[in-house]
Amino acid sequence: MHWMSWNVLISCRVFDTVGSDALASLRAAGCHLEMPTPLGPFSVDSLLKKLEGIDAVLASPDAFTAQVLESKAAEHLKIISRWGVGYDSIDIAAATRQGIVVAYTPGLLNEAVADWAFALLLGIARRVHLGHESVVSGAWTSHWGHDIHGKTLGIVGFGRIGRAVAKRASGFNMKVLAHDSTPGPDSDGAEFVGLDELLERSDFVSLHVALNDGTRGLIGAEQLRRMKPNAYLINTARGPVVDEVALAKCLRVGEIAGAALDVFSKEPLPADSPLRGAPNLLLTPHMASFARETGESVCAAAADAIIDLKNGHRPRWVVDPSVFESSVLRTTVAKS
Repeated sequence: MHWMSWNVLISCRVFDTVGSDALASLRAAGCHLEMPTPLGPFSVDSLLKKLEGIDAVLASPDAFTAQVLESKAAEHLKIISRWGVGYDSIDIAAATRQGIVVAYTPGLLNEAVADWAFALLLGIARRVHLGHESVVSGAWTSHWGHDIHGKTLGIVGFGRIGRAVAKRASGFNMKVLAHDSTPGPDSDGAEFVGLDELLERSDFVSLHVALNDGTRGLIGAEQLRRMKPNAYLINTARGPVVDEVALAKCLRVGEIAGAALDVFSKEPLPADSPLRGAPNLLLTPHMASFARETGESVCAAAADAIIDLKNGHRPRWVVDPSVFESSVLRTTVAKS
């Protein structure tokens, strides 16, 4: 049965630029590929229209709600393979109840995202974007920023990416404070402190937490007021971790020196977002992982998860491995 063709829906937009080898591997494994125009992320309504007859999805942050996963349109769906580490857009419990495997690619984006977080830190602190705009516009205006070397960096969420950022900070002789709900045994040279203390002591605060009920709105008006007036906030985690209305107000009244954001509560950023026009703000369109070499590796891993399951093997990284014990698992796999 594993040699039967599978229909694979491509949602993730990176596959049309850095995914050619991964797509070739899927075709060679007997998969028929469907790449809609435009690509995802797809809404509930869009998924319900596109999932009929689909066995697997190479997914972006599509709205895989319980409604979608339990629908007749998704009755053939066997696996959602998520490009990247975040899976907050997928109802994991509902997927497991339906016998649908959810795979992801943890660890592969660590270095690329850490690079980008530090690039944003450097860019906003030294006003790189303003200097560029000045020269391009025909002006020649210098902009005062703040030093980075020797300052204190607070990392909220000291997992794989947070620790990779800490390693970069060491090259700038920065003191690293860390806050994590479940700190590991190895501090990697960081001082673990409570969130309030981290906000009060840090010159830069970089967010690296997963989005869940405990982190949604983690940085709001109260937390921003605890930061130094010459401090900066960097977010490459998930948009809803920050109260964007509170941040925009904070920047407009000068309560902190600036912020750099790669992620937003709604993407693309709405035209009426309070962040638009806020001062001392550097914005990028969720591109922390857009390094070609890393992108190709993640595409390959996401595609391999589908190929593995099609061939009767457990994918390497699965969000909820208990799905393999389910009586309603939608395909057969070899015993581990």
